[in-house]
Amino acid sequence: MRKILVVSFTVALLPALAGAETVATVGKKSVTRDAVEKEVQDQLDDLEQQRYDILRAGIEQLVATELIEQEAAARGVSADALQNTEIVEKSTKPSDEEVKKLYDDNQAQMGGQTLDQMKERLAQYLMQERMQKRALEFIAELKKKYPTKILLRPKTIDVGLGSRPPFGDAKAPITIVEFSDYECPFCKRAEPTVKEVLKFYGDKVRLAYRDFPLPNHTNARPASEAAYCANEQGKFWQYHDKVMAASDLSAANLKALAQTAGLDEKKFDECVSADRFEAKINEDITAGEAAGVSGTPAFFINGRMMDGAQPLEKFKEVIDEELEFAGSKS
Repeated sequence: MRKILVVSFTVALLPALAGAETVATVGKKSVTRDAVEKEVQDQLDDLEQQRYDILRAGIEQLVATELIEQEAAARGVSADALQNTEIVEKSTKPSDEEVKKLYDDNQAQMGGQTLDQMKERLAQYLMQERMQKRALEFIAELKKKYPTKILLRPKTIDVGLGSRPPFGDAKAPITIVEFSDYECPFCKRAEPTVKEVLKFYGDKVRLAYRDFPLPNHTNARPASEAAYCANEQGKFWQYHDKVMAASDLSAANLKALAQTAGLDEKKFDECVSADRFEAKINEDITAGEAAGVSGTPAFFINGRMMDGAQPLEKFKEVIDEELEFAGSKS
């Protein structure tokens, strides 16, 4: 709590200073507020984003509480009973097969513990995840029943579309820029949700993919290089989908995926061997870092940053707000 108060106090004070005001002197030299802000702009941007995130989380919590209380009153039940009926009881328990798959997919993080040892904790994790997803769905349903508007506007960041063609209509009112890593399990997990977003919103949304291979993912950068080679043959998105769905990103399998995507194998092999796209990938990494990306996946929806493999409901929440905002502007 103390840290939040300090942040809010600092942000509140800064606008009171005039841009050219001298804030320090060194001999005959003066240091102005403009010079200081330029020096620490990244930290100020981080503070602004943190402040918005804190305020937004508080708004969402208060809105959700009010929606549940109104619906509970309408049904003549308590808020706890309503949440039990609509969230707990509607969240299906994970099967043994689902628990085993989660264990298999993350075995390296299990610290050598067996499936039997981890089974209960993994089942609880999946159940909690499903309850969170159902809670978001329920709140979204209530927002339609009880018209809700969140008027707080976030800071937006212009990250650019990168070097490859976006998927979707160039005139779409919503642009999603994704910074991702072909070897990242969370990125692969987010992929079906991104597909759902594109299908649900149709020509209202376009998607740009930018590379952000993490240093500990040794196959991510070669996969990005291969995707650029697919792009040279006009089949970036076809190849992208194949790579995102693949668990094996070895050089041999990247080549095999090119064949299944309908690429000219000789041209693809020559392109991969030439290793010509390092600078393009580095440009994406630099752009991501400048925008505050530190992990993958990271999404920018009309410039609004959203971290991690978020559920469909979270995408819809932001996109619907942006569509409403675009409509009000026009």
